[in-house]
Amino acid sequence: MTTELQCPRCKKTVLWSDKFPHRPFCSERCQLIDLGGWAQERYSIPVLSETDEEEWE
Repeated sequence: MTTELQCPRCKKTVLWSDKFPHRPFCSERCQLIDLGGWAQERYSIPVLSETDEEEWE
């Protein structure tokens, strides 16, 4: 059974197999566009600040 997913960039169908070496992206182009977004800090992973962490304790 092969898993199907959508490219996070362009939404084309991608199979989780060796036929798609850039998975989960459909191509190297989509992969590099996404990498460029991270490099330009367009994306971020939220973290708790020290004051937020104190509230949880």
